[in-house]
Amino acid sequence: MREQQMLDAAVRVFADHGFRDTSMDAIAAEAEISKPMLYLYYGSKEELFGACMSRESGRFIEAMSVGFNPNLPQREQAHTVVREFLRYVHENRRSWRVLYRVAIGTAAFTSRVTDSRRRITEMVAELIRAGTTVQGASDLDFELTALAIVGATEAVADRIAEGDVDLDAATDLLVGIVWRGLKGVGTNRATA
Repeated sequence: MREQQMLDAAVRVFADHGFRDTSMDAIAAEAEISKPMLYLYYGSKEELFGACMSRESGRFIEAMSVGFNPNLPQREQAHTVVREFLRYVHENRRSWRVLYRVAIGTAAFTSRVTDSRRRITEMVAELIRAGTTVQGASDLDFELTALAIVGATEAVADRIAEGDVDLDAATDLLVGIVWRGLKGVGTNRATA
């Protein structure tokens, strides 16, 4: 329980102040524990940030997995995936900031962000592959479409994390864009 309390406090402080400007003193104060206790669990700020990344990344992937159901019609899959992604960010704004904004600006953790993004992109590509009926679509078509969807969703997620975009409106807009984009997967490039 105490470990989760420390991680919760660390996520709040890292999200609000960034990695460089966060001190172990500030995290200990936020967690209402002593600094030696914090160091007993986590030997350094880097180790603590890594633990935050691991926990928050696991939570994000778990939330995203809810939407991955190849038995749903493709449009419903698209809506569910986009909605779960944005809902997670809406409900876990600080987690999002730590995972995708603070971490990407911290050289030691960039590879973790890249790995998390790769896993989400692979999940999306697999859903597109499973639901696409267009003949001639290649693995590259699926991969690039998934990259575009994930990238667009991340950009909108940043606005949701700031609280200036409505979750339902953003979901509907992105699903509309995604749905139109999915219709083009594997189309003949010579006619484009």
